[in-house]
Amino acid sequence: QVQLVESGGGLVQAGGSLTLSCAASRNRISRYVIGWYRQAPGSQRELVGYITPNTFTNYTDFVKGRFTISRDNAKNTVYLQMNALQPEDTAVYYCGVWGRQDSWGQGTQVTVSS
Repeated sequence: QVQLVESGGGLVQAGGSLTLSCAASRNRISRYVIGWYRQAPGSQRELVGYITPNTFTNYTDFVKGRFTISRDNAKNTVYLQMNALQPEDTAVYYCGVWGRQDSWGQGTQVTVSS
């Protein structure tokens, strides 16, 4: 079973940047599609974007041009670079193997102040 751990969240002002990390300690994740998701208070969890094993990426409209997903197979880690953050980006961010909800970690909190 693949288990992922998210880190890198924090408090940032609007317009600022953060980079989140998604790491696996027990399994190699280079062969998996990895998705980033987020859940704001009172809202359902939503997809932010994903990266394939050959580094193809796709994003939902609300983050296109601001967020970038990348992966470092040597470090067994996937990243979410977030720029031009807005208060509406405030959420708990999760990563997971595509289609495998049991791989998600505890999430990392991102709070954007106005």
